[in-house]
Order: sequence, then structure tokens, then C-alpha cells
Amino acid sequence: MGATGRADDGRGRLGARLSSVAVAIGCVLFLGGFAWGAVLYRPYTVPTGSMTPTVNAGDKVLAQRVDGGDVRRGDVVVFTDTQWGDMPMVKRVVGTGGDKIVCCGEDGRLTVNGIPIDEPYLRSSGRASGEDFTAEVPKGQLFLLGDDRTVSLDSRVHLSDATHGSVPRGAVQARVDAVAWPLGSMIDRPEAFAALPGGVSSAGPLKLQLTAMAVGIVLILGGAVYGPLAARSSRPKRSTQPKAAAGVR
Repeated sequence: MGATGRADDGRGRLGARLSSVAVAIGCVLFLGGFAWGAVLYRPYTVPTGSMTPTVNAGDKVLAQRVDGGDVRRGDVVVFTDTQWGDMPMVKRVVGTGGDKIVCCGEDGRLTVNGIPIDEPYLRSSGRASGEDFTAEVPKGQLFLLGDDRTVSLDSRVHLSDATHGSVPRGAVQARVDAVAWPLGSMIDRPEAFAALPGGVSSAGPLKLQLTAMAVGIVLILGGAVYGPLAARSSRPKRSTQPKAAAGVR
């Protein structure tokens, strides 16, 4: 075999190796990202429209499994409390233990410890609540409101309870990070709560997991396509010139 044939064969073997490596790395990224997400996240179906427009009734959301002690103001959480019913519910945390929640201020905004809170996620642009209320959140408890304050049955309904409408941190099962269907959108942490003690929670790893899975798919498809193309390009080309006619004796 000539030098050209050996070179072409070497390129073919190199292409096959690169293809295999790309597919292997892609599988690790895709399966790793998927397994990581399956461990940290759990899908939920939103039961009511109380959190519209952030999430709507029937939306499929991805919620990160978190300890109740890690929950911060502004988080949208999934929780179950016997005083609210036996089914998982989705609400937004607006107050934690020791907070004094008042609504509404002179400008119609909710105040937490005297600080007015901008709530761009609310469905209505008017007052933060149709009725005035004041609540002091006991230690270890969370005060929760829906984003559609006109229909939400939330902590305001339970203000006469011993806990002033709050639920224990241990009732929280997960924190909602994204709407998986039908919107496919991330749920950001509200900036208004960042100035309060404790700040807001950090973003979950969902974006990183999705990026790893997307890169994995690209590597798998790219490696699967590159291998055959490299092998085909390494084959020696057949001569297309006609053979010379035999001489006449």
C-alpha cells in the first residue's frame, strides 16, 4: 500500500476515535445532567390559578427539593399543611419568622418590617391586597400569598389562627424553579426582597443541568455523524481516466 493509502487509513482511524470520544462524553453529560436533575427536582402540577400569572392552573412545574430552613422571602414553594388541606399547594413566601407583614401602605404596597415591597409578579397592578391586614410571623414559620391576590386563598384567610396564617418551614417540600409545560420559562427571585435580612435564595442548578444535557445531545449527534463522514473521506478515490488502448502489433 502506498503512502497516500496509509495516510488516508490513519485519518479514518483518527476520525473513528474522535467520534467515539465525542459520543462517550456526550452520553456522560446527557445522562449525568438527567440523573442530577432527577435527584434534585420533582415535577408538580399546579392545582389552582392563585399564582397566575407566574404559574397557571394545570401548569407542569419543576421544583427543587429543599429543606424548609433554606427557604427565603420571594420563593415560590410547594407545601402541604393540614390547616390548608391535604393536597400540595403552591404559594409565594412574603414573610419569615419575626417579620411583621402589613397591607396596605399609603401607596398600596405590601410592607415587610416597614419596608415597601415592589411586586411586579402580581396579576393586578393595583393594591397588593383587596383587604387590609397585619400579621406577625412566629419563629420557624412562613407567611404565604398567591400572586393573584383577588382569588388566592392564602395566609390572609387564616389570620385568626394561632400562627397568624403562617405555616411551619417543615411543611415545605420544594421550591419552584421553572415552568416545564406549556411555557418553558424560569422563575426568577424577586429583587425587592434582596435588601431584607437573609436576602433571597440563590438560583437552583436547573440551567446548568439543562445546558449539560443540551451539550451532550450535540456531542452524541455530532460524533455519530462525524464517524461515517470521516471514514468515507478517507477512502482512496478510484481513477476516472480511461485506460490507454493496447498497441497494434
